[in-house]
Amino acid sequence: MKKREFWFVVGSQSLYGPEVLETVDERAKEMAAEMSKTLPYPLVYKVTAKSNAEIAEVIKEANYNDECMGIITWCHTFSPSKMWINGLAALQKPYCHLATQYNLEIPNEEIDMDFMNLNQAAHGDREHGFIGARLRLARKVIAGYWKDAGVHKRLGDWMKAAVGVDVSKNMRVMRFGDNMREVAVTEGDKVEAQTKLGWQVNTWAVGDLVKEMNAVTDEEIAQLMNSYLESYDVATDNIDAIRYQAREEIAIKKMLDSEGCMAFSNTFQDLYGMEQLPGLASQHLMSLGYGYGGEGDWKVSAMTAIMKAMGENGNGASAFMEDYTYHLVEGQEYSLGAHMLEVCPSLSATKPRIETHHLGIGMNEKDPARLVFEGKEGDAIVVSLIDMGGRLRLICQDIVCVKPIMEMPNLPVARVMWKAMPDLTTGVECWITAGGAHHTVLSYDVTAEQMRDWARMMDIEFIHITKDTTPEKLEEELLVKDLIWKLK
Repeated sequence: MKKREFWFVVGSQSLYGPEVLETVDERAKEMAAEMSKTLPYPLVYKVTAKSNAEIAEVIKEANYNDECMGIITWCHTFSPSKMWINGLAALQKPYCHLATQYNLEIPNEEIDMDFMNLNQAAHGDREHGFIGARLRLARKVIAGYWKDAGVHKRLGDWMKAAVGVDVSKNMRVMRFGDNMREVAVTEGDKVEAQTKLGWQVNTWAVGDLVKEMNAVTDEEIAQLMNSYLESYDVATDNIDAIRYQAREEIAIKKMLDSEGCMAFSNTFQDLYGMEQLPGLASQHLMSLGYGYGGEGDWKVSAMTAIMKAMGENGNGASAFMEDYTYHLVEGQEYSLGAHMLEVCPSLSATKPRIETHHLGIGMNEKDPARLVFEGKEGDAIVVSLIDMGGRLRLICQDIVCVKPIMEMPNLPVARVMWKAMPDLTTGVECWITAGGAHHTVLSYDVTAEQMRDWARMMDIEFIHITKDTTPEKLEEELLVKDLIWKLK
């Protein structure tokens, strides 16, 4: 796996003399080492910066270091912010300002002017904060004591969002065929997506995939079948259908890896030369961290891969999802999410089952194998990235996933049921008003705050539908943001 780290850059100045600077240096090393024990990625102390040249140099180094995911700054003493201008103006990596201080409390008996001169974070961080605001930088400000678990949690969440930026900047999406015909929301400006988000989105012919499938060996299929049997319960006698999905998965993975792609899309309308739409194949690939988008939806495919990378251990419970139908009984309003075949088993509450069933849509010659399961209970979000023409908008809605209130024995797909915030019908009104797509990424691991951080780092619009959102407030927010983003 790629090595990832964050750099700790501490601000001071030469005014205080070598003894104070040595103390700042020692404390900064201690803080970075201690925080690294609980943070998801190492925090590497780089420098106590005392001049324009030092700051510009470390930021230039950060910009071109592939292992550096972002910088975290803190001002132990007063650090005149004009000397940060050249460096911060050139910064190309995510930026977090940690507003903290070394000591937890004021030492009543010991405090004197020497103590005050050394421990000036209270106004040093405010000076530093001004220049961030003056330069209008996309930054995260986290305030609190550096040993607090809550501060570590927020820093860790921000780090994961910054990793999502790195994944985005290196994202390559392989499209097998085009979008589903006549669908608007899965379209989009691929040039704009690459300019703003770094995504390279290109098409490979389905015939190329079929050729790769024909080259898959029985030994390769047998090896993958063993993985299936270890991970899933088999609830079908049609072993040939499972083997065919294994053949598809092996071929897709070979093509993705050979091109450095982390995500892919396909469509049931373009399966020429294939017997089955990849179901189990797509689901298992998602469990390995690849992104997927059905019906040619390359945006949700890339977002799935990015949010997986932002999740627990770098591949969390995030998955391609689609709102399918509603339960509108008063007091029992729920959304049922599913897809024809392709929902990642990372969402499953229990061990998934491999089943084969007829799929009455698309170019399938035979019944495709797929994983069937119910989703986990718990707080989650659904996220949709849409192209507004001239800008991108990221929409995030808070949801609460529940155990499905009915068994649905004749629905042979993976499914998740949830309560939408603030309630189902208001949430639907807000989602539609904002232009949210029918395809989303559902995540138990990634939070709305992380997605807001990611959107800020990528410089795109962010809309959050919460328990407090109303259609009226949302309409006003959309109007204001529409004007702001047109001005930008």
